[in-house]
Amino acid sequence: MHLAYPAVLSALLFCTGLYGVLARRNAILVLMSVELMLNAVNLNLVAFDVWLSRAAEETLHSGQALTLFTIAIAAAEIGIGLAIVLAVHRNRGTSDIDKLRDTAEGHGPDDPGDPAAPHGPGTDTPATGTAAEKAEATA
Repeated sequence: MHLAYPAVLSALLFCTGLYGVLARRNAILVLMSVELMLNAVNLNLVAFDVWLSRAAEETLHSGQALTLFTIAIAAAEIGIGLAIVLAVHRNRGTSDIDKLRDTAEGHGPDDPGDPAAPHGPGTDTPATGTAAEKAEATA
């Protein structure tokens, strides 16, 4: 079998996973897309290992051994990733990545740009201070 077939399939799998990471908003689908990308790399490792073992006299199968390590790391990554997603979903009520990104930027009750926050003489108004700096940074 030619090396081009698994290489093309691996490239298609990797591009599909990359599209899933960039386009999806659900954290679980992003994790599945990362797994798809890792499987594309594993396919490439095994294909090149088989191709190189036919050319060499000694067969070390180092590509297949590296694939086993990658599968073990991917399983641990999915376990930890799903635990984090479930914990965040319990606390926030959503697994939407855009909404989680907004909560990480500090849009809480102590935010000076929050209209519900008290504005006294010692606090910054939304037109000046840190809120204006955040507006300039995001523009």
